[in-house]
Amino acid sequence: MDAKLVKELRAKSGAGMMDCKKALVETDGNIEDAMVFLREKGLAATNKKAGRVAAEGIVESYIHMGGKIGVLVEVNCETDFVAKNEGFRNFVKDVAMHIAAANPLYVNKEEVPMEELEKEKEILRAQALNEGKPEKIIDKMVEGRVSKYYKEICLMEQPFVKNPDLTIEDLVKEQIMTIGENVKIRRFARFQMGEGLEKKEENFAEEVAKQLNA
Repeated sequence: MDAKLVKELRAKSGAGMMDCKKALVETDGNIEDAMVFLREKGLAATNKKAGRVAAEGIVESYIHMGGKIGVLVEVNCETDFVAKNEGFRNFVKDVAMHIAAANPLYVNKEEVPMEELEKEKEILRAQALNEGKPEKIIDKMVEGRVSKYYKEICLMEQPFVKNPDLTIEDLVKEQIMTIGENVKIRRFARFQMGEGLEKKEENFAEEVAKQLNA
């Protein structure tokens, strides 16, 4: 295999030399196809790692300027060595900042209580009927709107505030591929100053998001 092609693929993908050689052999030297091959291989490896036990990790905090919003998040990995890694810690900090900005209610779809989901579906169905939509397409409409609902309340479904092209789930998968261990966002708590008290409304989450994207 041409060494220049291998070097070019390594530069583009960040994959190891032997993986790049194999990808180019499998794709008859086509760089773009080789990139797809490497991504598919990486995803398969990521899915395998996702089933492993992650019992180490860190609890990270993020306090919004002025103390308006505070977040604690626990993110697990497999080894204490990775937990102390600067790249992993920066990833967890990003997750904490995202939670402050996006205000999710749950980590993932599985955590959403069934009664809450059913109530939301009833509301969405009623909305569709009030809009005069045909009965035969309402179920599909509700399904689509439930997906949007998940993106509003579930951390793993949300677009990452620093890069909306990626979801938090994508970010976790990237981290798994980078460190070679399973990574799991286990739980979080978000505190907003004055929450539940009668006071003038201020959109602190929107303020945090603007600062992150500045």
